Amino acid sequence: MIQIYHNPRCGKSRKCLTFIETKGKEYEIIRYLENPPTTDELQLLLKKLNMKPLELVRQKEKIWIENFKNKEMTDQDIIKAMVENPILIERPIVINGDKAIIGRELDKLNSFV
Repeated sequence: MIQIYHNPRCGKSRKCLTFIETKGKEYEIIRYLENPPTTDELQLLLKKLNMKPLELVRQKEKIWIENFKNKEMTDQDIIKAMVENPILIERPIVINGDKAIIGRELDKLNSFV
């Protein structure tokens, strides 16, 4: 089953969800702002995305700029920041089995789901 890390207030996330709905596939919505991923879940997600933690951070978010930007941080520090502040996690994330992508571009999503 397809899973989507979804923020209903985000236009790109809503478009991604609509796109998945039109495909007629079963899916599960993960409202990651209400139920943030654990450290282990985020590490698994990063592995599925084949990304480094910093690549998953929304670096223009106010929380990032005010609290973390230009600070020396390990990957574990960055993961901790995302677990504690899930708004920092890039969205939407679409998971299909052992692979995941950032679903901001519908053309990439089309070949993924």
